[in-house]
Amino acid sequence: MKNYDFDTIYDRRGTGCVKTDGLEELFGKSDLLPLWVADMDFAIAPEIQEALEQRLKHPIFGYNYLLPSFYEAAVNWVKNHYNWQIKKEWLLYTPGIVTGINIAVETLTAPGDCILIQTPVYDPFYEAVTLHGRRLLTNPLLLKDNRYEIDFTNLEMKLSQAKLFILCNPHNPGGRVWTQDELLAVGRLCAKYNVKVISDEIHADLIYDGYTHTAFASLENFADFCVTCYSPSKSFNLAGLCTSILVIPTREMFQKVEKYIQEMHLYLGNCFGNTALIAAYTKGEDWLHALLSYLQANRDFLKEYLTRNLPAIEMMEPEATFLAWLNCRKLNLNDDELQAILINEAGLALNLGRMYGEEGSGFVRLNFGCPRSLLEKACARLNKAFGRRSKKWN
Repeated sequence: MKNYDFDTIYDRRGTGCVKTDGLEELFGKSDLLPLWVADMDFAIAPEIQEALEQRLKHPIFGYNYLLPSFYEAAVNWVKNHYNWQIKKEWLLYTPGIVTGINIAVETLTAPGDCILIQTPVYDPFYEAVTLHGRRLLTNPLLLKDNRYEIDFTNLEMKLSQAKLFILCNPHNPGGRVWTQDELLAVGRLCAKYNVKVISDEIHADLIYDGYTHTAFASLENFADFCVTCYSPSKSFNLAGLCTSILVIPTREMFQKVEKYIQEMHLYLGNCFGNTALIAAYTKGEDWLHALLSYLQANRDFLKEYLTRNLPAIEMMEPEATFLAWLNCRKLNLNDDELQAILINEAGLALNLGRMYGEEGSGFVRLNFGCPRSLLEKACARLNKAFGRRSKKWN
């Protein structure tokens, strides 16, 4: 395996990067250490950069056509990594998974229909429901031994009222990798109540040792009522290239979504995103393995540091993703107080947990997809700001 560099720090300011250039607008200060929005501070795989540079040598950037190699790369990646044999005829391009979720909500449900989400959860799920005039149902996850579990009694009650369920698999922000047994139980309830599923599996490649990602639609007959969302944007740090795919095996559902995508002229993709997806899924394997090793070491460092120095801040150990869900409730601060200290005393830009739903109040989300030296700096700043408040929990 090649040696890849994840330690170099790149200054992203002035590149149109929301993580840095949006700090003043979103947090009120521009000099914060930004560990919030979910992209990584690593250079992309050199194999992807080389493919993009090669494409850049051709001086024309007109309308795009998705070549057979685009579909082949996606089909093979899903088969080899998620043990699910999909077909080209099931695939649709979208500029992003959030876009795809919104399109699926718009085309597969009607105004007034109930749509279920599991909270706390990635905040665009809420707007995908409410902005389209649908009714929001929630199935709050159970916090047990610093780990989320599904409340199946509540889930069944809510599914009996729902038309659609948006599943976060793996879960963001909690980092759970739902087990096959959990997904089977969820899917059988959805089948029982004739509820369609959108499965957001954007973090499916970022799975740590001891865990295995299961594609929801690969189980039993779940593909018959599921839209699955994939993208290389998280695992290969390509979010700015706006490229993702929807996998929809059922023809009726496929045609409804495809019609909307065609009408909105969203089907062509962009030349660099298309090129990057092919390169990531055909040449990025070694880089991804190296990345996972680095991220796992960052995860373990962060947990050990907090346990040793800041026992009042409990980290829900992620089984996937590069996002740490930190329970700060023992600090006895409300969310506004917590945010003020993070910004003004720690100099950190993190995501407040309440943005993921009321169940996230008292939590913060920290992105550890960064060079270790930046993570060490963030930990030192947390210790300076919260160490005195945390001592009584030793």
